[in-house]
Amino acid sequence: MQMADEDRLLIHEAARGDAYAFEQLMRRHEGRMYAVALRMCGNREDAQDCVQDAMLRVYRALDHFKGQSSFSTWVYRITMNTCLDELRRRKVRASSSLDTLLESGWSPTDEEDTPERHALRSEQKAALGRAINDLPEDMRAAIVLRELHGLSYEEISSVLSVNVGTIKSRISRGREKLRQLIESQPELFGREKV
Repeated sequence: MQMADEDRLLIHEAARGDAYAFEQLMRRHEGRMYAVALRMCGNREDAQDCVQDAMLRVYRALDHFKGQSSFSTWVYRITMNTCLDELRRRKVRASSSLDTLLESGWSPTDEEDTPERHALRSEQKAALGRAINDLPEDMRAAIVLRELHGLSYEEISSVLSVNVGTIKSRISRGREKLRQLIESQPELFGREKV
């Protein structure tokens, strides 16, 4: 995948110390970095801290970016590694919150959202959020990147620096654990399948 000429120029200028170019470059990727960090960390404060740390790491390593992968993949990798480092350091067990629901696209003004349907969906999302957060870190990272961010197996392999076969295995095992959660809570999930 070819980078846009504007991206190349921004990367080149930022690597030479141009703060404005770096700011523009980060603006393009900050939302996706934050989404990954939020899913990995489970709460806004830790996600914001990880994004800031990841941006600092990007800035420090920018002159080492050689374009062997897309810039966005490189930034994903740095963000994911920052989150994994933070989780290992703090042993955070994150919980799902209203902020997470709002950031994942839920809108309280949805006309078809009755209080009962909203309450059920909220409970389902919270249960799934807890289940995702309870997955081992390597499995969680693969599931988040595949299921929530839509990355291909190859992109995930590049982000996590793990071969594609291992990524497929982690995703398969993660899906199975999530499926078991759903099947163990028929009162919450009914007969739905993942």
